[in-house]
Amino acid sequence: MVVTGQHAPAELLGALSTLLTVVRSVRLDLATDDVDDVRTQRDAVRNQLADYLVPRLVQMEAPLLTVVGGSTGAGKSTLVNSIVGETVTESGVLRPTTRSPVLVHHPDDEAWFLADRILPGLPRTEDLGNTTYALRLKASTRLPRGLAILDAPDVDSIDRGNREVAAHLLAASDLWLFVTSAARYSDQIPWDYLRQAAERGTSVAVVLDRTSPAGITEVRGHLARMMTSRGLSDSPLFTVPEAAVGPEGLLPDEAVESLRGWLYDLAGDDRARELVIMQTLDGTVRQNVQASFAVADALDTQIAAAGQLIDIVEDAFGAAIARAIGECKDASLLSGEVVARWQEFVGTGEILRSVEEKVGRIRTRLVDGVTGKRTKTEDVARAIEQAMAMMLIDHAESASARVAVGWAEHGPGRSILEVERGLDRASRDMRVRAERVARDWQQQVLETVRVQTTDKRLTARFMALGVGGLGTAVMVAALAASTADAEARTADIARRLLEDVFGAQVAVQLVDDVVADLAGRIDEALVLEAARYLDLLPMPDALRASQDALRAAARRSEYARHVGFLDEETR
Repeated sequence: MVVTGQHAPAELLGALSTLLTVVRSVRLDLATDDVDDVRTQRDAVRNQLADYLVPRLVQMEAPLLTVVGGSTGAGKSTLVNSIVGETVTESGVLRPTTRSPVLVHHPDDEAWFLADRILPGLPRTEDLGNTTYALRLKASTRLPRGLAILDAPDVDSIDRGNREVAAHLLAASDLWLFVTSAARYSDQIPWDYLRQAAERGTSVAVVLDRTSPAGITEVRGHLARMMTSRGLSDSPLFTVPEAAVGPEGLLPDEAVESLRGWLYDLAGDDRARELVIMQTLDGTVRQNVQASFAVADALDTQIAAAGQLIDIVEDAFGAAIARAIGECKDASLLSGEVVARWQEFVGTGEILRSVEEKVGRIRTRLVDGVTGKRTKTEDVARAIEQAMAMMLIDHAESASARVAVGWAEHGPGRSILEVERGLDRASRDMRVRAERVARDWQQQVLETVRVQTTDKRLTARFMALGVGGLGTAVMVAALAASTADAEARTADIARRLLEDVFGAQVAVQLVDDVVADLAGRIDEALVLEAARYLDLLPMPDALRASQDALRAAARRSEYARHVGFLDEETR
């Protein structure tokens, strides 16, 4: 096949290959009101690019692929056999007849129809039956080189799989041979396909099959008017009168002579075949460019929905983080078991006396019984760990419930909740994570105290408390760092102990450092908990990047179409 202006298809091939890559990456994960239609549109663009446009541009000299499709019972398989002149596809009265579509070609053209050359998503089969949705290749020397005829399932088949395969094949055709009958030519479903073909400029020929000689004139006239009103006035219209089939199941030669001659002439005329292919290519590119822009525009809805759901997560967990950090500084945790264990450590009797008396007496008593007292620091640390972990879990539970309520008010979020169970509760990992936050923080506090007391190891003050005792005092002081309420009087003892060992300035800085460290750990733990929700969502920035890439690829493809097909018309 001679293709004029071959530089144009090459430029277009690059543009459409890029568009295919971009379309394949477009995410439409959120169940917005329009998502089903947009997904269908995206998939249609992807399939047309992968199954037809890119393969055809790679092999412009490949045979003209004529897909024979149409109404149930229109006699497509019998017509294909009669055009070829031998039985190449099964026909019959049982429906559905054609399940495995049959592609008939000249033996020398077989290489063009390997799985990696055309219709790569449709598996091949050598099965002569109709039990699988796969493409069966059939070579015939009766068919001229340069022409391939594909017998497709009914577009209005009772079998859903048949309908999907039919639509798939029609979208990959250079030429659609639409076959109907006097009884079925006005059916709506086939005309919906014809309307789509007309809108995208696909080359179409219509065959009025199985029509009695007496009714041909009237039916043909009505059908021609319907074609004109639907934008198909330039499409050839053939009539095949009703006739008895021969012993081999073929129509008489004279019944299909004009149709066969037209198809065979296309096969033998390089320029005529090229014009048919270029018409379909041009229309298909134009339609898919428009559809790509429509998909890009529809991503605005996905971006907005993702933003709403992300805001709900960030608001819920942002508030949880702020409250959790606040409660770790406002003495909220200095109650119950924590206070009881701390008082055991410093001595309950001293709690009722002045701070000045307590510091001296505590130091003296700890020096006298340092070993026994130090073991009580573990009880205080354990109580703090448990209280802190439970507090973090409670805030995670609250944030999770808030996210679930918020998402339930939005269709996309509600759909996620229906699929992903347990999003109204904290994750199973949260308890372990919360306990690790408290435990790791306490270890860091002890390490910080150990560094600070390097030059104080032999002082009486350090010996009175040790690293464990001082670390416990730092923890208690940190848990009341932001309050001066009377309820935090217990922490005053811890502050005075620290000041007595380190001095006021160092003690304040030490508490500030461990408070900041704890805040960072709480933030990290709850951010990680929030990530289980965010991981279910596309990020708006990624969607915008995809949207921009899709529009850019569509613009490039449209430009390449103008450079190629439209300029070709003027050459």
